[in-house]
Amino acid sequence: MTRKLVAGVDSSTQSCKVMIRDADTGALVRSGAARHATGTEVDPEVWLRAFREAIRQAGGLEDVKAISVGGQQHGMVTLDEDGTVVRNAILWNDTRSGRAAADLVREFGDGDEDRGRQVWADRTGVVPVASITVTKLRWLAEHEPENLARTAAVALPHDWLSWKLMNEAGLEALATDRSDASGTGYFDPVENIYCPDIIAAATGSDRPLQLPKVLGPCERMATVVIDGREMILGPGCGDNAGAAFGLDLRPGQVAMSLGTSGVVSLVSELPTHDPSGIVTGFADATGRFLPLVCTLNASRVLDVYADLLDVDHAHFSSLALSAPPGAEGLVCIPYLEGERTPNLPNATGALHGIRLSNLTPANIARAAVEGMLCGVGEGIRALRAIGVPVSEIHLIGGGAQGEAVRHIAPSVVDLPVIVPERGEYVADGAARQAAWALAGTPQPPEWTPRLASRFVGDHDPSIQARYAELSHLVAMRHS
Repeated sequence: MTRKLVAGVDSSTQSCKVMIRDADTGALVRSGAARHATGTEVDPEVWLRAFREAIRQAGGLEDVKAISVGGQQHGMVTLDEDGTVVRNAILWNDTRSGRAAADLVREFGDGDEDRGRQVWADRTGVVPVASITVTKLRWLAEHEPENLARTAAVALPHDWLSWKLMNEAGLEALATDRSDASGTGYFDPVENIYCPDIIAAATGSDRPLQLPKVLGPCERMATVVIDGREMILGPGCGDNAGAAFGLDLRPGQVAMSLGTSGVVSLVSELPTHDPSGIVTGFADATGRFLPLVCTLNASRVLDVYADLLDVDHAHFSSLALSAPPGAEGLVCIPYLEGERTPNLPNATGALHGIRLSNLTPANIARAAVEGMLCGVGEGIRALRAIGVPVSEIHLIGGGAQGEAVRHIAPSVVDLPVIVPERGEYVADGAARQAAWALAGTPQPPEWTPRLASRFVGDHDPSIQARYAELSHLVAMRHS
């Protein structure tokens, strides 16, 4: 019997990756990838070109029956009434709308910032920062009003790429899913509706904008023709939701992603509303919710300290594992690029507790690993602080590949740590969504579980306690 194949796409900030998998089992059949232009704003056409090249690298889609696109969140794509891109897309990592974010918070609190944060958290689950789409709309209104006047529709990167696969459909065909819509700042993920008054406040106008229709988790967006093959197009998803779905996370299971930044997220049955803005209340790709915390400093902390010690990552891990827990009093504060959680953009990193007896390569390596894990672990503490239960950690990303990180993590975060086999989790989640849209079943397909390793260890509360004491002093100096 001929097996059914599905394709999942990850259109990220730097590249496009395509994973083609068996719809019933999830077994990988083939894959492809293509890099594209990067920056904080980019012509969306580069995503389409990279998609086509990634498809070519994957051997084409002639035998594929369904496809879904996962993508970077928050980016703003403006389209005129003919569907032409008005200006380069402003991406999530563009900070020009920082002042606009602060203004929007204050305005919704009638001048009171704390009240404004509560209003935003209650209505959208999101307290605006520069990455969020609504702040980019405000920036456009203030700095490029002529481009806003030309704009008839606003989409996110995955929305736009999915729409382009529909072969020049009208703006009314734009569609998205809850997970990506929930990162805009003008969508209510509890009621599943857009908030036109928020858009009007951001743009300074009541003129309606065409927004993507929000589809259900397995709803079919369209039937499209790619490479001469007719296939189902799924609703797609935001990258973090795609990764959670690709990992098949269940409530209580945290995904701790150690990449350039550190991201802690988990699937929740209930929405979250955190007025501090630390926990962002996104939606997930299954109809539930995806509270998320992001920190700035993760795997690059290990890179910098390995370079300092002039060793490769394997030797760095060996050094760290040869030192005792607590690194004989050395504590690394990993704020090498400032920090987002806690909000300390001007803070700097530090190595505390240096003595003649403990300043060794092994202790330095151990302190760097423990400090990085304590820093990203702020996300777990933030989730627990608002009542979200956490049972175990799924450790992913480049930083999760080091043996030291895997073995030391349980003693720092006081939870069992699962390390799944390395993969393209966003694209895999999109592929699983495509299989769900193809099947049309109430529940998503149960794919063969990934191979995974489990790490447990004795919790050493002194590591976190010492880190908390010193990081608090840093916060006091920079507040």
